[in-house]
Amino acid sequence: MEVTENRIQRSELLEKVMPATEAAKLVKNGMNIGTSGFTPAGYPKAVPLALAERAREEQLKINLWTGASVGDELDGALTRAGVIAKRLPYQTNKSIRNAINERKVQYIDLNLSQTPQQARYGFFGHLDLAIAEAVAITPEGNLIPSTSIGNTPTFVQMADKVIVEINTSQPLELEGMHDIYIPADPPARQPIPLTRVDEQIGTPYIPCDPGKIAAIVITDIQDDVRPLVPINEVSQRMADHLISFLHNEIKHNRLPKNLLPLQSGVGSVANAVLAGMVNSDFNDLELYSEVIQDSVLDLLDAGKLRFASGTSLTLSEKGVRRFKENIRNYRQKIILRPQEISNNPEIARRLGVIAMNTALEADIYGNVNSTHVMGSRMINGIGGSGDFASSAYLTIFTTASTARDGAISCVVPMVSHVDHTEHNVHVIITEWGVADLRNKSPLERARLIIDHCAHPDYRPLLQDYLDKALRKGGHIPHYLPEALSWHVRFQETGSMKPV
Repeated sequence: MEVTENRIQRSELLEKVMPATEAAKLVKNGMNIGTSGFTPAGYPKAVPLALAERAREEQLKINLWTGASVGDELDGALTRAGVIAKRLPYQTNKSIRNAINERKVQYIDLNLSQTPQQARYGFFGHLDLAIAEAVAITPEGNLIPSTSIGNTPTFVQMADKVIVEINTSQPLELEGMHDIYIPADPPARQPIPLTRVDEQIGTPYIPCDPGKIAAIVITDIQDDVRPLVPINEVSQRMADHLISFLHNEIKHNRLPKNLLPLQSGVGSVANAVLAGMVNSDFNDLELYSEVIQDSVLDLLDAGKLRFASGTSLTLSEKGVRRFKENIRNYRQKIILRPQEISNNPEIARRLGVIAMNTALEADIYGNVNSTHVMGSRMINGIGGSGDFASSAYLTIFTTASTARDGAISCVVPMVSHVDHTEHNVHVIITEWGVADLRNKSPLERARLIIDHCAHPDYRPLLQDYLDKALRKGGHIPHYLPEALSWHVRFQETGSMKPV
């Protein structure tokens, strides 16, 4: 693979270029290693694959820190090779998810905006090595990131040594799309000087001491992108309910006509709900979020979206091709920031973000489970939803009303795991309707959620539960034997409906 001056612009660093197998030898047993990568874009690939091969010959364990989820070349290969001892803060790979639930990998689920500062505070221990994907290295030795930023600036700053993967499949035109800003830590912390979605407050590169760069690996392995499920009837109905709700907010002077900056979670449901706004009559929209998915390109191409800020280009294979073909246009309207900034509650509250995230299940009082199936089996993690939920102008959770072909109700008497309490949940939307929980007592919330969000097949069961709970009394009435039985029924019979 040819290395040009456009990719490595500091001449003495050319001496650091080596095969991935040689760079992988810098990894020692027991190290804490931080890598680039966010849902899953811009993560290192060649060195982790080489490390997995090395682990076939020797016992090797590391603790892996990333920005969020990464591709199979990193999480998957290293998990199957038995390399990962501990992992944080978010993942989506099947291999590591299974290893976490089998307790073969210790997992720490964290709010994404808090991860880099907690790393700098020393909460996770010393960072030995950073492995970062870049499109180029500047004459000063600084790194031009690729399709995500995540926690890379903090990891590069903290680590004793840095391995850089120069990925030639990533276009050089990405340069200039990044805005790198690392807040000072307490007691020296100052307000983050970001007051507009399109404002730039940092540098277009990740600062890096060239003396730290221990190896450079040239690769052309592309991001392990995932297909997105097309908009179906359920997601379209949720999008329609969302649009109607937002119109009502405008009607009552609680939102301007072009809304406030939107935040949308990662995944097919979130992508489909946001894409549903393409055919709405909203214009001049802004996005302040963590991920830039295909729906964002749809809104930009439709002229609906003025500007988008995130930390990752989380695109499908089709979306990647589309982005590269029109990168000169998109780079004028997209900016990528460290997740400490993209997910920052201070900024979310200042800008008045409308947070739209996905629930696994919600209970009749408005508590939301985003992470654990039946309360114990981890899916992915809380991700950025917790960063936004407590500080957004509006906090909206969407979910289909049922799962497993109707065998599971996603509206339950009591969630099996709580990620977002009723204190932070303003609105719940399913394909059946909207429950606006603002200014509602627990009983009022329960009636709204049952009547407007639950599937009709489950409404009588939920109402029966509420009636029993009301006879028990209390501010938030619960009849615990019946509340817990919903999840037990599914585990025993494969359906939440009584036999």
